[in-house]
Amino acid sequence: MNAATIHRMSRLLMTAATAAVLCASAAAAQDGPGYSFGDSAGKNEACLTCHGDAQKVKGASLINQTQFAHTTHARIGCPSCHDAVGAGHPDGKPTPRASCQQCHAEVNSEYSLSIHAGKAPCAGCHNPHKVESPREISGMEINQMCGGCHDKFKMSAKHGEWLPQADLHLYMLPCITCHTGAKSYFVSMYIVSTKNETRLGKPEVATYEQLRKVTGGRDILSLIDTNGDNYVSIAELRSFNRSQQHAFLRLQGMMTPETASHKFEILDNRRNCTFCHGSGSSSMQKSVLALPEENGTYRRVAVEQGAALDALYGTPDFYMMGSNKSTVMSIIGLCIICGGLIMPVFHGSLRFLTRKNRIKKEHHS
Repeated sequence: MNAATIHRMSRLLMTAATAAVLCASAAAAQDGPGYSFGDSAGKNEACLTCHGDAQKVKGASLINQTQFAHTTHARIGCPSCHDAVGAGHPDGKPTPRASCQQCHAEVNSEYSLSIHAGKAPCAGCHNPHKVESPREISGMEINQMCGGCHDKFKMSAKHGEWLPQADLHLYMLPCITCHTGAKSYFVSMYIVSTKNETRLGKPEVATYEQLRKVTGGRDILSLIDTNGDNYVSIAELRSFNRSQQHAFLRLQGMMTPETASHKFEILDNRRNCTFCHGSGSSSMQKSVLALPEENGTYRRVAVEQGAALDALYGTPDFYMMGSNKSTVMSIIGLCIICGGLIMPVFHGSLRFLTRKNRIKKEHHS
């Protein structure tokens, strides 16, 4: 084989190799990353082209892109849970999905020991496309999850068999405060508003849109954190509560566990009133301000220690009997007690001092 022949064969091999590379690139463009169900890097745009469009999909298959974008599931990508979706999707077949236990083995082990085990799957409480960390969810939303199975009227009647003011307790406490074995708690404060922006009516947690309207588009935190240091002092709380510019807004507190647990249980010590209503409760020392975000989550802002104890001015709409120790309130209470005793004590003392005169008058009569 002469040199010319070898040269021609080399050129043919190079041409064939180039063609193979081009064909592989074309195939990748059609069936590779980004096609049909996302790519291995966790890009979800292809999936959300349909699943984020209410005109294309309905019901549980519709994903709120704003709420999904901040989640860990969004960061790891759709293929991480839906890796078996074929190139022909949608083909009318059920969408394959991963088991939660594959990633959340520790949580699953904890949950398997709870009274809920075998009664409710993970998706019974958690929307996998709107997963939120315990720091990002409100106590009210936690109770709404529980309310999906537990009828509030039945629960109120059941708790009312032993719990005074059962409706109030169920409204003001996340269920997990009593039904998990957390060791430490803090007070979460939410901005609530009444309907039609009046002082009357049942307060509901204010939404992100409502509060943005009140601030005129500014950061919601500026309603309370007037100096912009991302920290809420007791003085700023007092100023917020005394302001007449937004008198329809108030702060509502909920005692919340420091750490979340999936081991739901019935604990006898929670039936002891002193668990919450005890003097010097450590949970009353720490509090945070929970503010709604555009993506449906909540952000926590640190509040000066002991703010929940300033029941008269700092947190007038949050008072936990037996826990709040306010000097002013103690003085007012003492004055009320003394005022109630003055009349009978004065009257009794006067009758005692004048008893001889009354006896003489009775004798002469």
